[in-house]
Amino acid sequence: MSARFGVAVMAALLVLYIVLVGQRAWVLLTSGDGIAVTMGIALVVLPAIALWALGREIWFGVRAAALGRILQQQGELPDDEVAVQPSGRIVREDAAAVFPRYREAVERDESDWRAWYRLGLAYDAAGDRRRAREAIRRAIRLQSQA
Repeated sequence: MSARFGVAVMAALLVLYIVLVGQRAWVLLTSGDGIAVTMGIALVVLPAIALWALGREIWFGVRAAALGRILQQQGELPDDEVAVQPSGRIVREDAAAVFPRYREAVERDESDWRAWYRLGLAYDAAGDRRRAREAIRRAIRLQSQA
């Protein structure tokens, strides 16, 4: 199953959730009971936050994929030979072994979005998703400023 299909399914489920919750919120908001109205307001606010968060993540994915395509077209994606587990995941020890090269590239030129993107890929391969996202967000910011 592709990531895009998964995102589409999650987005469709979120829209369905918002419609169903919106119906309940309307019933509560029009009930006239203070507690019910308060619950109705919460049912409007929480899905709005969820929709904002989903939109933000989709936009991040679109922009990150665009940078990946640029690097692929320029032949600048990492081509390290690392072992892969039967599940398809990279062996963390191999990822950790190539990681210093990408960190050094960023330290040499902190304004190079390509180096930050490759560092993000290295973090992701090593299993550090939080730092991977931070590095790729930095790459997106730097590339948009260029």
